[in-house]
Amino acid sequence: GPQEPWTPYRMANAFIQAGVPREAIAIYPGLGDVGAAVLQHCPRSLIFGGTATVEQYKGNPRVQAHGPGFSKIILGDDKVDQWEKYLDIMVDSVLVNSGRGCINCSGIWVSRHARKIAEAMAERMGPVVPLPPEDPKSALAAFTVKGQADAINADIDNDLKAAGVHDMTAKFGPRLVKKERCDYLRPTVILCDSPEPAIARKEYMFPFCTVVQCPQEKMLEAIGPTLVCTAITEDARFQRALLDAVHIDRLNIGALPTIKLNWLQPHEGSIVDFLFRARAFQFDKDMMRV
Repeated sequence: GPQEPWTPYRMANAFIQAGVPREAIAIYPGLGDVGAAVLQHCPRSLIFGGTATVEQYKGNPRVQAHGPGFSKIILGDDKVDQWEKYLDIMVDSVLVNSGRGCINCSGIWVSRHARKIAEAMAERMGPVVPLPPEDPKSALAAFTVKGQADAINADIDNDLKAAGVHDMTAKFGPRLVKKERCDYLRPTVILCDSPEPAIARKEYMFPFCTVVQCPQEKMLEAIGPTLVCTAITEDARFQRALLDAVHIDRLNIGALPTIKLNWLQPHEGSIVDFLFRARAFQFDKDMMRV
């Protein structure tokens, strides 16, 4: 966004250093209207943003919009009684990279032991506090856009008013930490007694996750669109249902954190799939030099 031009600048320079011609890359600093103008005039575009951005360009054949991940971890009925064995994977999936990535876990779905799991995760993540960015132990990224952290904090507090919703990290202190030039949101673990509360399907740009209690046979219907799903189960029938689920873009079967990627398997495809057209080409080496 306009508040942080350095990331696109670094990305552009990385592409140039990798051999992409400099004239093929352009950076246009500005507010939202600049991006909208680019999308309006380009025949094919990729855009990354929130749910509102995805909805805005939904159905537009010229724009491919990438939104929130809503990534999840599912513990099958055959493994949920051993949940302590997988606690590190669950915590890392939520906390690493300050929970900022679309591949960070925002929901843990189990058929039982939901309260115990939520309590254990809160004990691990609740004590995390903001530290200076140069501190090697710093785990939280700052919110530099004025009012953004306040709005997220208020949204969560409002959702906590619903029945069957419990803030398991509340005892560790306030979620919102305000500094002179930025704000922070501390890790938050929410227990949902069922998939019904609205917060069970939400995601935020900090270490936030819900632990949702839901019967296994209803999980795939209830989880909604999911970028990355780690399913810890050896149940062959459940594995087949997961493989058949078209609303899961990247599926991990086994004890793999949602943040573990294989770069040879891009879950959203390659940029050439949408931005370019496939074309066959042959040549006679006596006619053309390469």
